[in-house]
Amino acid sequence: MLADIDIPTLAALPAAAQELKAILAAAGCPVVLLEGEMGAGKTTLIKALCAVLGVQDDVSSPTFSLVNEYRDALGRPIYHFDFYRIDSVDEALRIGAQEYFDSGYLCLIEWPSRVGPLLPPDRLLVTVDVTGPESRRVRVQREAD
Repeated sequence: MLADIDIPTLAALPAAAQELKAILAAAGCPVVLLEGEMGAGKTTLIKALCAVLGVQDDVSSPTFSLVNEYRDALGRPIYHFDFYRIDSVDEALRIGAQEYFDSGYLCLIEWPSRVGPLLPPDRLLVTVDVTGPESRRVRVQREAD
């Protein structure tokens, strides 16, 4: 376990995103899996993380496009995936998911279990648990096959 981050209210989200940014930087692992029930706040957490990384673009769920690309404050790409509606691992292969995952750039992946065979062995798992109407617990751990 790398860390637990408690988010008592939405107002605490920017500070939590700053903490998550520091954890991700220290871990040095660009592939980040986000797990949590529907509506837990995975996309909201990604929006807050992108904001502290300096993304100027509108950050939204790539539910239908499967992947969105943003640029951080240094101009580096950030790839945001949402595999909820993916039909098969082959569909992910066709959009080049493997190349994105191997790029060395930050890949934020919602619903990663849908593409499990494509995920690199070294990755971080960020689990978002609902603990109240506005409160969440974010658990960060390193995963390895």
